[in-house]
Amino acid sequence: MNDVELNFPELETERLLLRNVVSSDRDFIFKLYSNQEVCRFLYDEEIYTSLDDAKEFISWNQSPEETGNNRWIIIRKKDQLPLGTCGFDSWDTFNNIAEIGFDLEVEFWGKGYMKETLISAIHSGFQNMGLNRINAFTALENKRSSTLLESLGFVKEGIYREKHLYRGEYHDHFSYSLLRRDWIT
Repeated sequence: MNDVELNFPELETERLLLRNVVSSDRDFIFKLYSNQEVCRFLYDEEIYTSLDDAKEFISWNQSPEETGNNRWIIIRKKDQLPLGTCGFDSWDTFNNIAEIGFDLEVEFWGKGYMKETLISAIHSGFQNMGLNRINAFTALENKRSSTLLESLGFVKEGIYREKHLYRGEYHDHFSYSLLRRDWIT
């Protein structure tokens, strides 16, 4: 199978390489998702406390062509350093909709890496997955992610009330969408 046929090919930007998660990413995934600040607004994920948590994450995302769930590891090309992850899940192939999610090590926030990543991932979603709509959800308090999504043309559709149960409390999220026709124009 060549890259043209893949729904989730490796992607490359000016500064970054996005490749699908593999077993050897276990230590990085554990480090990323055991960081309280990285996970502050990820109400659907408990903070990782063991390497088994990272193994489960990898297992869930390791065969994207079969499952439709993918997570790319964001790698800085100049030094091969992993910075974070980005990917699609909840892929509805009948309606051509998927949800995009993303996270980044704190020390790389505000440097444009995630915007660069999302531009490439969004393009791939429309081009390779045939998506018509990409959904994104952010915690109401996550102003950085909301600003980023809006800068890319995502439209805030409202509040998805009590979207996630986390540590005994329900949390509301902003619901965003980006349509193919809005991205292309």
